[in-house]
Amino acid sequence: MGPVSRLIPELQQSWPLPDQPQPIVILGTGGIVRAAHLPAYQKAGFPVAAVFDIHNERSREVAQEFGIPRVFGSLAEAVGAPGVIFDVAVPPEHILGILQQLPPHSAVLIQKPMGRNLEEARLIRQVCRERRLVAAINFQLRFSALMLALRDALQCGLLGTVTDVEVRLNLRTEWEHYPFLKELERVELQIHSVHYLDAIRWLIGDPRAVHAVTLRDPRYFELNSTRSIVILNYGDEIRCGLSINHNHTFGPKFQAAMFKIEGTRGAAVGTLGVHPDSGPSDALEITTEGTDWIPITLQGRWFPDAFIGPMANLQRVATGQDPGLPASVEDAYRTMALVEACYLSNRSGGTPIPE
Repeated sequence: MGPVSRLIPELQQSWPLPDQPQPIVILGTGGIVRAAHLPAYQKAGFPVAAVFDIHNERSREVAQEFGIPRVFGSLAEAVGAPGVIFDVAVPPEHILGILQQLPPHSAVLIQKPMGRNLEEARLIRQVCRERRLVAAINFQLRFSALMLALRDALQCGLLGTVTDVEVRLNLRTEWEHYPFLKELERVELQIHSVHYLDAIRWLIGDPRAVHAVTLRDPRYFELNSTRSIVILNYGDEIRCGLSINHNHTFGPKFQAAMFKIEGTRGAAVGTLGVHPDSGPSDALEITTEGTDWIPITLQGRWFPDAFIGPMANLQRVATGQDPGLPASVEDAYRTMALVEACYLSNRSGGTPIPE
């Protein structure tokens, strides 16, 4: 295999766009739709035919801001739209009820997480099976330029056999943009680090077991958890862990958002652009077989560019261009099972220290 510099142009960084994009109906017009879904769809040239939100005034504001031609007045009216791709972008407790009203065989992109717990994920999977929905969960980090390039580097053998995976986050996350989180029993792992757990599964497969602690911060007690430590057990040859702190309020000097993979032949270190409107862009550097660290020029960042990929893939599956959905409901259920295992581990409290 040649020098890594020769492979840089070959690393995949985006998902192919559909030849004939289908119109999209978005159900829900909250902050993530404004900050990521709609900017991404505009950039990709995906036509958004209409929006619906139970807060009618908000949906009208979004439609005016993004030039969307129609605002539906009811959910029944919205799900009755023919020949469209549905984008269900609502808090997790509302997902199941909406899916139950979609027409059979609909193509639908569902906002992560897949429900509030594993039982809801199981019910969502059941509804998708019964109604034969072409359904994917919006685990868009998989589709970021950074993660696509990492996955391609692994598949090309640039890093050899994986020996070490580490995710480290130390910054202040602006939770106030998402007030619905105050009502949730599960926050950090279920809403945020589910992305990292899903990306790790996509890159190196399912772990055997998990050890996890997730906890509150005394300065942000209105949220049930904002910090986590997770160790994923892949046997005795791969060290894999996450260290997550969303409450670093001491300036940018020591903040971090890092995703690292080491292998027997090389290593890759990525910087995650975790804030939709601020903070550093995604970055990636790779070394292989003794080369210097080489920066990879990334074509886009997590927010909003990665939101193009899941919709592009769903559209291509719906029109017969792609054979399947990498983030299908069936696969995403395994990510939700991993999250559930983290909470079960957290509840156990660990092994008591012997006398």
